[in-house]
Amino acid sequence: MSSALTDLFPLPIVQAPMAGGVSVPQLAAAVSEAGGLGFLAAGYKTADGMYQDIKQLRGATTRPFGVNLFMPQPEYPGASTGSTGAAGAALPSAAAVEVYAHQLAGESSWYETELGDPDSGRDDGYDAKLAVLLDNPVPVVSFHFGCPTRDVLDSLSRAGTLTLVTATTAEEAQAVQWAGADAVIVQGVEAGGHQGTHRDNPETDGSGIGLMSLIGLVRETVQIPIIAAGGIMRGSQIAAALAAGASAAQLGTAFLATPESGANALHKQALTNPLFVRTQLTRAFSGRPARGLMNRFMREHGPYAPAAYPEVHHLTSALRKAAAKAGDAQGMALWAGQGHRLARELPAGQLVEVLAAELAAARTALSDGPGGGVGR
Repeated sequence: MSSALTDLFPLPIVQAPMAGGVSVPQLAAAVSEAGGLGFLAAGYKTADGMYQDIKQLRGATTRPFGVNLFMPQPEYPGASTGSTGAAGAALPSAAAVEVYAHQLAGESSWYETELGDPDSGRDDGYDAKLAVLLDNPVPVVSFHFGCPTRDVLDSLSRAGTLTLVTATTAEEAQAVQWAGADAVIVQGVEAGGHQGTHRDNPETDGSGIGLMSLIGLVRETVQIPIIAAGGIMRGSQIAAALAAGASAAQLGTAFLATPESGANALHKQALTNPLFVRTQLTRAFSGRPARGLMNRFMREHGPYAPAAYPEVHHLTSALRKAAAKAGDAQGMALWAGQGHRLARELPAGQLVEVLAAELAAARTALSDGPGGGVGR
């Protein structure tokens, strides 16, 4: 990894920016203070909300941190090719969203709440947030759901900010390098939450690449540093990612259960609840593929959800909030990676320390070779 980035955080541990109120300033501060790189999630926040979080985080730590932005989405993805509605017919995205809204009428009645307006905006306040970050530079900015232009990345670089962009294929990683980012976040299909694909193509649903294979493919494609993300829950897994060619590892689900996390208590408990035995990629809650714990809402609506982000996200927002308020985990978006059963309810700073110790032990065992530690 370039020394400019490595110097920011002594441990190769990055806390993933989890939107929806999970990656709060307290969590980012605890991770950064412990020697990792804490992250704020600006997704679904206003520009001022992001700015207030940054101010709060700066009041809690003097250590470097990052802020994550969602890229604006093209108008009505799938509108030209059509997407699949509840009846299985090819429909333009706007019509598909309307069909899906009719299907969710029962949920609306059950939770006694109106569905949201699917046309509530597609750019997530991107330009306004960029303006704030250029006026008040932070150490690191990362991007999800696409790659910014070279002009944007260059402007952040001139402001003294290092830039990271998520990629889910070697081709996307190459685009990240061409755009001038300082490093690429390589996201395997094991990752919890939304896949950071640059384009949402329904034809590729379920065809994601596992993290270790993806690291190898990207290493053969680009020269910029790699940050590995996807299902990592233990220090030994961080060691494996580093051995495969990554310079650091990004962990999300591992920090979800910490006291500092802003996740709903039901969400935290569900990670290790035997009732939730597996995860699955679904469009049910947002219209984009995202990995979460399989629950009733995913089972009933996932097969019919259209490829329409963020329209579906806006549509289901009130339902998800109502389910959480009612204490009904079966109606919530329980984002989680495939390693969720390995979650530990430790304070975030202590978790970083444990991960670092596990990483050191794994590296020692690796250097000793097979059987090298026996009898010691």
